[in-house]
Amino acid sequence: MQTLAAHNSRIAGLSTLATTIPGRIVTGLAATVVVAAASHVAIPLPFTPVPITLQPLAVLGVGLALGPIAGFLTMLAYLAEGALGLPVFSPTGPGGVAQLFGFTGGYLMAYPLVAAIAGGLSQRFSAWVPRFLAAFAGCSVAITLLFVCGASWLRHLTHLSLHDTWIASVAPFLPLEIVKILIAAGIYGSLARSKRILPVDDSPLPNRN
Repeated sequence: MQTLAAHNSRIAGLSTLATTIPGRIVTGLAATVVVAAASHVAIPLPFTPVPITLQPLAVLGVGLALGPIAGFLTMLAYLAEGALGLPVFSPTGPGGVAQLFGFTGGYLMAYPLVAAIAGGLSQRFSAWVPRFLAAFAGCSVAITLLFVCGASWLRHLTHLSLHDTWIASVAPFLPLEIVKILIAAGIYGSLARSKRILPVDDSPLPNRN
């Protein structure tokens, strides 16, 4: 009993710390490290400058775990780290500001909005549907925005036709992105049901199984 009480006390202490400004900063910086690590899991494709990476999954996770405001600010910090030359972007690109304005810049620039939309819509939808479905819907909208921004920027730089832009920036990635959405929604739904995560910048989610 004492061990369980001590464990619960530590969890409560961590939850309280996460609501403080220093705690939020530390949490946000830790989240940028996770996204950076995911960016280095990259598979280049021979027919497109856009690689397959785990970044979108990490960005969705940031939005779901931290909520829309903290998720947005965290991804802004991530982009700032990359612009300063820190090795947080995919190693398939030039790094730094050049990567932000390169072929994959549309995807990168969309990350703050992707995190905000995933977190915000998931919170809102969870008032009416189970958390897994809420997260699935929110992440689906967020990933759609990611592809729109990424494809539009790539077409702007390369002047590809709509068909070639679709092949280079959307079609090869769709199946894996669906899997990423399912993984993010599944983890979020499981952890939220056990009350292990709550957004730190918004009101707690409704109690729904």
